[in-house]
Amino acid sequence: MTQNISAPAVSTTQSGAPVTSDAHSQSVGADGAIILTDHYLIEKLAQFNRERVPERVVHAKGGGAFGTFTTTGDVSQYTKAALFQPGAETDMLIRFSSVAGEAGSADTLRDPRGFAVKFYTTEGNYDLVGNNTPVFFIRDGIKFPDFIHSQKRLPGTHLRDADMQWDFWTLSPESAHQVTWLMGDRGLPASWREMQGYGSHTYQWINAAGERFWVKYHFKSNQGVKSLTGDEAEELAGADADFYIRDLQENIDAGNFPSWDLHVQVMPYEDAKTYRFNPFDVTKVWPHGDYPLVKVGTMELNKNPENYFAQIEQATFAPSNFVPGIAASPDKMLQARIFSYADAHRYRVGTNHAQLPVNLPKSQVNNYSQDGAARYHFNAPSVPVYAPNSFGGPAAVEPQNPVGGWENDGELTLSAHSLHAEDGDFGQAGTLYREVFDDGAKARLLDTLTGAVGGVKSADIKERAIQYWTNVDAELGAKLRANLGAAAGAATSDAEAANKIG
Repeated sequence: MTQNISAPAVSTTQSGAPVTSDAHSQSVGADGAIILTDHYLIEKLAQFNRERVPERVVHAKGGGAFGTFTTTGDVSQYTKAALFQPGAETDMLIRFSSVAGEAGSADTLRDPRGFAVKFYTTEGNYDLVGNNTPVFFIRDGIKFPDFIHSQKRLPGTHLRDADMQWDFWTLSPESAHQVTWLMGDRGLPASWREMQGYGSHTYQWINAAGERFWVKYHFKSNQGVKSLTGDEAEELAGADADFYIRDLQENIDAGNFPSWDLHVQVMPYEDAKTYRFNPFDVTKVWPHGDYPLVKVGTMELNKNPENYFAQIEQATFAPSNFVPGIAASPDKMLQARIFSYADAHRYRVGTNHAQLPVNLPKSQVNNYSQDGAARYHFNAPSVPVYAPNSFGGPAAVEPQNPVGGWENDGELTLSAHSLHAEDGDFGQAGTLYREVFDDGAKARLLDTLTGAVGGVKSADIKERAIQYWTNVDAELGAKLRANLGAAAGAATSDAEAANKIG
């Protein structure tokens, strides 16, 4: 049964109960932990994860390779994680991907690129699931299904729609920083080898003494950073839709092993409480002048998969896969992903996805998990099936020092993060445009925006899009308005005429 909507309606849960907020998860205080009793968040994310069979709902098109991460620096004062101790060598897998396109889409479409790394550490698998940009479009996971829907296809025509994309972006001003990255040169990397990678979120590191720090991850490409022009990307999309996959595979086969140096920014735990903007907001970057890069080590890719489906398509990466010395932060987007990714894997690959060879930890696994479809590993009959027990079964151990966490005390609330002095949505986007982009990059951004916003049919949404970029930079907004002038004026005249007739 379809429903025709002629007027705005109240959002409801699947059971028909009214929803208080579509934009904010319920948390203990503005910066506190998201609670499991926020049933609407759980419902939205669980439903979203089950929309597609069998390809990934997002990041469907991708490729990857195996390699080694070698820790060359000394960051032991910040984390006790075994893989980041001096001299440690850790096997790893990376999967690069596009975000919005389907499994058969062209590699070179303008889109963020996924940068998901699985470290097979001696303490269990550690997954770092990031992108080739240091920020993201939204700061609260409850908006993630809506964001992805706006970038996908209309249910009626099955076409992607500029009005839908810009309607969401202009009504979600926190997206401005990421959209500036996306519409700039970084939105069209020349190859996966020639782009940066970021953990994007803020994470927590804990050292052997139990001291806690906040960190951000940066993977710097040793191949340099190169981009395609719009024309080059469009030509490749038609000539070789799998260009990125082919480029990575052929370079590794030829012994041209790509590598990235991993750096982190480290913020002392107490700094976050009084920093000038919210350091847990994934739409923001930390200035390097405040928190300079600290080199950790080098990641090298040196082995192609032997079977794409078994080793790449069935690979599962989850932000919930932490190891001792690494933990989550108050970042609301990260907290939602901690639930959402693992839940998507249980649905898409199966509840026992972690037993597949590509996902199986190289450290010993001991727990009381049992049964489920496609069960492969199981305990000996002598091992008890419950805990606690008095028969020598696996038992949890008390940590020798505090594990990851943070203090918060507040009422349950539906709100954004607590306010900091520089929490505006457009400030860092404007800085990126004015201080990072050179004149050529600014000109290319304007051309890209002219084409992208020019495809919007609704006069109201087009005007909001122009104002959106005016908020990023007044001069940029004026140039965009001038470029769109004739079309925007015609659309406005048509709208006015329609209103008069009505």
